[in-house]
Amino acid sequence: MSEPLPLLADQLAEGDIIDFGDNVPAEVNALLQQGVAAYYDDRPRADSLFRQAQDLGPEQLPVYYCLYKIHTYQGNLDAALQAAQAGLAEAARQANISPDWQLWDGPLPQAGAARFAAYTLKAMAFIHLRRDEAPLAKRMLAKLAEMGPDDGMGNSIVAEIAAKM
Repeated sequence: MSEPLPLLADQLAEGDIIDFGDNVPAEVNALLQQGVAAYYDDRPRADSLFRQAQDLGPEQLPVYYCLYKIHTYQGNLDAALQAAQAGLAEAARQANISPDWQLWDGPLPQAGAARFAAYTLKAMAFIHLRRDEAPLAKRMLAKLAEMGPDDGMGNSIVAEIAAKM
């Protein structure tokens, strides 16, 4: 008989569940870790913890990632889209690029806030697909493909879904 898997709360007691990076302040990281642990048992509490982290560090990009991921998983697509749009805007501000993805050009960024913005655009395309807004999702995916045909962010997975719509 195999040993039971450790509970996320137990993992949290042993250290971070997810590495959100060295630049995330300890207080924000603690809230994000608690939110990740809470997600499986108490989704409203997870959302509350992520929003507390956002209030404490609105410039911390992992906060937006957590929010749009959990809401997408739960099918709360309006909340997911709102979090992704806010995350893209904050990443664009930090990267000193246009918050309007339609104005982006050049190769896909490989690191930093610009990379987060591009990754979030891919997430937004997926959210739009789930909202039955395939034409917009396809435009977003086309922009990402134009900037980086090497599929470094896994755009092809979302593009395959879009092609079926």
